[in-house]
Amino acid sequence: MKWSWKIARIAGIDVRIHATFVLLLGYVYWLSTSQGGTAADAVSELVFVLSIFGIVVLHELGHAMAARRYGVPTKDITLLPIGGVARLERIPEDPKQEFVIAVAGPAVNVVLAMLCLAGIVLIGGATMALSLAEPGSDWMSVLLGGADPGSGVRSIPVVLSVFLTKLLLVNIMLILFNMLPAFPMDGGRVFRALLAMKIDYVRATRAAATIGKGMAALFAVAGITIAQPFLILIAIFVWIGAASEASMVETRFAMRGMTAQAAMATRFQIVAPQTTLAEVADHIIAGFQQDFPVVEEGRLVGLLTRADLLRALAENDRNRQVKTVMRTKFATAQPEEPLPAVIPRLQSGDCRSLPVLDRGRIVGIIDLENVGEFIALRSVLSTPASSHAVHAGELLQES
Repeated sequence: MKWSWKIARIAGIDVRIHATFVLLLGYVYWLSTSQGGTAADAVSELVFVLSIFGIVVLHELGHAMAARRYGVPTKDITLLPIGGVARLERIPEDPKQEFVIAVAGPAVNVVLAMLCLAGIVLIGGATMALSLAEPGSDWMSVLLGGADPGSGVRSIPVVLSVFLTKLLLVNIMLILFNMLPAFPMDGGRVFRALLAMKIDYVRATRAAATIGKGMAALFAVAGITIAQPFLILIAIFVWIGAASEASMVETRFAMRGMTAQAAMATRFQIVAPQTTLAEVADHIIAGFQQDFPVVEEGRLVGLLTRADLLRALAENDRNRQVKTVMRTKFATAQPEEPLPAVIPRLQSGDCRSLPVLDRGRIVGIIDLENVGEFIALRSVLSTPASSHAVHAGELLQES
């Protein structure tokens, strides 16, 4: 994810922090001090916020560990102001597996809540903790000895009770919130998994996404009514997430059984390393191709992207040769590869196009625009699937 930095690596998974999360910490500190609080009060709020996000990391690790059990790796976990995001390589299509992965996060919160409760009981400060956990209570002053006649040392059990009580409430709220059937949150994924045990996966996703959008609308109305921007932000996140997930699932199922060869364009322009940028610019004007394979003596040696070409042309060096601008590191595909396995390579890379190689020789190019057109054409063709690939491929080549 852009604008994020790696801060740790846990169980082989990178934990990243988004730039907006740093802004959140700054806002919390400013809010505490601007309302008359001391520096100690501000620090206590920051400690509590960081503890919450520590819980969020453990929640996301619960998903990641459950996914690993089914052979699904996790790319990374990113902390955002609205929570955490664990990027799994894929979501299992087996409803039982998705169910386990979805409930694993809230299950971590259940365990943490039980540990907090046990700690409060062992300390024996539950009553005082509940009173000090109320908004506005000066629990950091208790820790420092300011609100207690005794020393700070004797105040530590009370402060721990306060702190554990707050974390207990946080875990309970996270359990309840995450289990709402608002797709793509955990509850929505659980709902989708349960539906998929009875109906097909695409229909289950559509139903879960519809309910998720409905709950997003309720969040938005509630946020506007009580003037709570955070609820509006959650509403936007849920709505976009539900729509994106539904679209992704439908696309993935539409590509089932398709190979890179079926969707690739076989009519494309290649350029030589010595070709000038001005000549390549003429090719863009004359056709629809965006990226150009660079071939020398029949061998693919580079890829010139439209973005790199425009950047170089902006420097007013039209006679510059392609070999000085082309990329030498880029993803490729094989003709017989399943198309669903190729698409993530396109989405995660910096290049809009992906050369298809057969025994080292370039035989086609795939880009997301052509794949989208191909899927749309295939969905309306009434001929058998094998003919779909042929006819749609021919239409794409002509374009």
